[in-house]
Amino acid sequence: MNRLEFTVAADDSGVRIDKFLADRIEGLSRSAVTRLIDDGKVTVGDKPLKKKDKTVADRTITVLIDDPQPVDIVPENIPLDIVYEDEHLLVVNKPKGMVVHPAPGNYSGTLVNALMYHCGGDLSGINGELRPGIVHRIDKNTSGLLSVAKSDIAHAGLSDQIKAHSFTREYLAICYGNLKEDERTVDAPIGRHKIDRKKMCVTQLNSKPAVTHIKVLERYSGFTYIRCRLETGRTHQIRVHMAYIGHPLAGDDVYGPSKVITELHGQCLHAYKLGFIHPVTGEYLEFTAEPPESFVRFRDKLRRGMG
Repeated sequence: MNRLEFTVAADDSGVRIDKFLADRIEGLSRSAVTRLIDDGKVTVGDKPLKKKDKTVADRTITVLIDDPQPVDIVPENIPLDIVYEDEHLLVVNKPKGMVVHPAPGNYSGTLVNALMYHCGGDLSGINGELRPGIVHRIDKNTSGLLSVAKSDIAHAGLSDQIKAHSFTREYLAICYGNLKEDERTVDAPIGRHKIDRKKMCVTQLNSKPAVTHIKVLERYSGFTYIRCRLETGRTHQIRVHMAYIGHPLAGDDVYGPSKVITELHGQCLHAYKLGFIHPVTGEYLEFTAEPPESFVRFRDKLRRGMG
């Protein structure tokens, strides 16, 4: 049983309990929060709350969540584009449209299912049974390079480099508009959106530092081709930062304009380069992968002035 506690800030006073908790517990829908409330697992002091109850400043809300039931992740023979592999780790070029790890309602067809088939039991267990070997992730509709740890020592070593900002991650993207500067850095903290909990946003509230370095590669009519280097790795970081500065990514149906470029089937974003020190051998490794056909086709069309 997991016990979570939330102290209500003055700005959050007067919000319905179910909405307040759904906005703060990642991975838990509002309907799931309602079930917890109905089961008497949401309390203030020893008093169970109802979903229609509202928050009161400075009161602490306690939530009890049952431990997740074990889930059998089935290995699946899904082809993988493996860029590098040794006994400790591998680097894979994830296709656009593939989810990285299983989640409720989506336990098959993921990168983890494919890795379990390819690697057997040789995956790090640090991130738990749903994310074996996963050190960092990219969104479903983002393509490109990911490192995967086979051993716990490799996982820990790669994670330490990410925390120390010494792990190279560069992305190619096409955004709306014309960026005036050839290079710029966006240093703006990212946290979960207060109203739409599926989205992230730039905010000072319950946020973490986020830094993205942007370099213009080419300019087109109405669009700019850019390279982004992550200093930090927050959820949706590049997508949020680009929208924040007024240049959302082409094809982004979450942070972009309502009229989506459907031919892209999601944001025009590709994890182009990975570089890190091998956590066991000490050798510096660097890998690149060209963007997928849909990205290249759209870029070439813009180059020809057909955007």
